[in-house]
Amino acid sequence: MGETILIVDDENDIVDMLKDYFQYNGYCVLTAGGGAEAVEKAGKRPDLILLDINMPDLDGLQVCAQIRNFVSCPILFLTARIEDSDKIKGFGMGGDDYIVKPFSLEELGARVAAHLRREQRQKTAHEVKFGPDLAIDYLERCLYVKGKAVALAKKEFDIIELLSQHAGQVFDKERIYERVWGYDSEGDSSVVAEHIRRIRMKLGKAGLDSCVETVWGVGYKWVK
Repeated sequence: MGETILIVDDENDIVDMLKDYFQYNGYCVLTAGGGAEAVEKAGKRPDLILLDINMPDLDGLQVCAQIRNFVSCPILFLTARIEDSDKIKGFGMGGDDYIVKPFSLEELGARVAAHLRREQRQKTAHEVKFGPDLAIDYLERCLYVKGKAVALAKKEFDIIELLSQHAGQVFDKERIYERVWGYDSEGDSSVVAEHIRRIRMKLGKAGLDSCVETVWGVGYKWVK
C-alpha cells in the first residue's frame, strides 16, 4: 500500500466515493464521520488528511486546531463555499489547502499527490539515516529503528538530536544539561545519566545497540 489518507466528512456518500477513489489509486484509507472521531483517527499518523469543515460535533477548523499539536502532515479542507476571511482563519490554524465542493476527483487526486510529493521532499531533506536500521527525522522529531518509530520523551530526543548532530564529539554531562535544559534551569546534570539510560533501554528494546557511547571520566558521544 502507498501513503495513508484520513478522510473526514459527515456525508457517508462523499466518504464512500473518496475512499473508493483513493483505494483504487493505491492509497491506504482511514475514514471518520465526525470531528471527534477525526481527532482519534489522526493519532494513527496519516500522511494526509482531507477534512470537511461543516460537521455537527466539532467542525473542521476546531479539529485542525486540536490535532495540529501532534500531527504535522498536510491538512486539506473540504468545503461547499469559502470566504477569504475564512481561508485566512483556516491557514492560521494549520490548514494547507482548500478544496471547494463540488470538485473533480481527478483534480482532487492531483492536489493530494502534489502535497504528498512536497511533504516527501521535505521529509527527505530532514531525515538522516545512520546505517541500515536507524533513521532520525529532525523535522518530525522522531527516531525510527528498522522502520518503526521509537517513542521518546522530549528531553530524550533533545539529547539524541544534540549528540547525533555532533557525531564523534564528546559532551560532558554539564554541557549536555546546559544545552538541553538551559542555563537557567533548576536542577543538576545528574539527570542526564538517567535520560541516557532510558534512551539506551528504548533502543535496545527496539533491537538496536545504543549509539550513545560512554567515554569514561569525560562524558558521552554519538558513535559514528
